[in-house]
Amino acid sequence: MKAPITLVHRVTLPSRSPFVFPTLRLPASRPHKLSRQFQPHLNFKMSTRASKRQKPNDADKPFQLIYWPGLPGRGEHIRLAFEASGTPYTDVSNKTDAGANCVLTQIDAKNTGDDHNPPALAPPMLKHGDDVLISQTPNILLYLGPKLGLVPDVNDDPVGAYHINALTLTALDGLSNEAHDVHHPVAVSLYYEDQKPEAARKAKDYREVRLPKFLGYFERVLAGPASKGGEYLYGGKLSYADLVLFQVVDGLGFAFPRRIGKMRESGKYEKVFGLHERVKGLEKVKAYLESDRRPEYSEGIYRHYPELDEEGE
Repeated sequence: MKAPITLVHRVTLPSRSPFVFPTLRLPASRPHKLSRQFQPHLNFKMSTRASKRQKPNDADKPFQLIYWPGLPGRGEHIRLAFEASGTPYTDVSNKTDAGANCVLTQIDAKNTGDDHNPPALAPPMLKHGDDVLISQTPNILLYLGPKLGLVPDVNDDPVGAYHINALTLTALDGLSNEAHDVHHPVAVSLYYEDQKPEAARKAKDYREVRLPKFLGYFERVLAGPASKGGEYLYGGKLSYADLVLFQVVDGLGFAFPRRIGKMRESGKYEKVFGLHERVKGLEKVKAYLESDRRPEYSEGIYRHYPELDEEGE
């Protein structure tokens, strides 16, 4: 099915555009070719890195991430899970000629899904083999966790995966979704410039109340006995919740450099910022962050507007 022409024409927008799918701004330095038709069952060339953590029956099924090209966004949490575990995957919009059409085809109003998969409302989406297509960031991570070794074995810890999922949902709620709402507090269909007074009011509350609340919560988690030592959030081992917390803290540092800098210097959140540095220094994560596979922050969830990062708290 060809993507509607009107949608394709809206892919490239002026700066400071509203953040609403399928409207998005692609960084000018990273052009992407839009294919005429996204073919969801193509066998894309995979990375040569081998994962030792996948179950044998999943080893021959390729993973494909479907997300907007050129943006970290909500797809970044899934990229980090693959990269940290050394699992081969294809970032379809960035590494194939499908470009943004891989997203536009899936969210087209005429798409009703198939016999096993309902249509997704929005990206990110994960395609696993030819028969699985799921959406929603925490849902995808819940699916990937056991396959990538990023949750405890269910035989050793029957509820561990659910604790990790809860930590992930909390981080995404307060440090990703709310961070986005700072610059779009009224409506995602409006430009930031159309809601600047409301954004300024929202930003003040976010800096003074919400950021301390959520970073303080994760500081308590890391100080608690279930963390098993304070290096990671749960069970003393890296999980996808740690990768999510790393990414949201990293994004907040881009959006609110002065506020996050002050919080780091305060010493009240040493364990949270320590986890950020620890994950950043992991061999596979470090290699990814230094590669061209890591999209740059621009005008997605985390946007830097200096006027929203005012001091005075």
